Amino acid sequence: MKSNNPHNIGSLTNYQRSLTKGHIVDSSIKSHGIFLSFSPLDPEFSPGHHIVDNFSNCFSFNLVNKREENQNKLRSQELDKMVLHCSSDPLSALVVTDASIKNDIAISISHIHSFNRPIVKTVHHASFVTSMEAELFAIRCGINQACSIDNFSKIVIVTDSIHVAKRIFDCDSHPYQIHSATILSELCSFFLSHESNTIEFWECPSKLRWRFHYDANKDSKSFSVSPSYPSKTSWDFCKKSDCDKLTKLWKMTFQASDGKGNQFLDLLDDDLNVIEPSYSKGGPWLQAFGHSNSLCARAVRAITNHTPIGEYRLRFFPNMDFECPCNNYPIETRRHILHECRRFNGYWNPRRDMLSHFVMFLTANPNAFAFTNN
Repeated sequence: MKSNNPHNIGSLTNYQRSLTKGHIVDSSIKSHGIFLSFSPLDPEFSPGHHIVDNFSNCFSFNLVNKREENQNKLRSQELDKMVLHCSSDPLSALVVTDASIKNDIAISISHIHSFNRPIVKTVHHASFVTSMEAELFAIRCGINQACSIDNFSKIVIVTDSIHVAKRIFDCDSHPYQIHSATILSELCSFFLSHESNTIEFWECPSKLRWRFHYDANKDSKSFSVSPSYPSKTSWDFCKKSDCDKLTKLWKMTFQASDGKGNQFLDLLDDDLNVIEPSYSKGGPWLQAFGHSNSLCARAVRAITNHTPIGEYRLRFFPNMDFECPCNNYPIETRRHILHECRRFNGYWNPRRDMLSHFVMFLTANPNAFAFTNN
């Protein structure tokens, strides 16, 4: 289309765009391409220039000790102590970062606290990026602002996405290299300016609702930004979008077709929702019982109803005995074993249709759905 066409997508108002749907709009947005993410040839990633080799003593990570009891309370106390130290040191800068995404618009925010200075806030927004990119950009902006202020010798970054901060020092190829290279360049200059300059990354889980991070979190969610078109898309966002579409199709196919089999046992999660397939961490089923080969085998037999019980023999070997050995039920069915059979009294809970209680039942009754000499 020509730019002077009044019906050009680029000439539509935000309200008109919100009402316009279809492949033409999608093509208009995506035709402007994907902005650069990878930068494998950047000097910061070249052998001999790695920051982990040249300045390994200048940066550190302070992580939550997940093995400690009352870890949340202890972490809050550690953070409070760290803030007191920073606030009394004129050479320290405390940078609290966070990001949020709503309607495909990411808000990255950083709060910089320093001795006897007003708080410095930076806010940026971007369309069609992932939460990981938004969190990393918030850290990037915070470091950039702190490094631009004179006389700081120590920078403390507080984030609820410590795994994102670790990607800064990852020299392997990944879709966040553009941000990592910029941050590494800033840090190299910061470390070279004085040998005592350091940076620390502190983990602060959102569930702590720690006051400084909570304020940044509220700010990141308080902005209402309209998307600007046309807009480029990040490579990671495209990958995530395609993955989400495939996962959605997978779940629909799993539930709507007979691909999973008529005998498949639908189990519920702790929120009483039917468990759906997922590729994350092996899927919800294997997360629950994949740690034990024998438990996994019995669980799979029970879920698929492909197990050595009377119900299976009745379907495939009708001439064989299919009565339950408890003598209280004519057919040894899966449901009878799970809910009624007195042979398996090792664990009792009426919600054995929940995955967690289902696994507890199998653990307490090692002969359930198992091949035995009997």
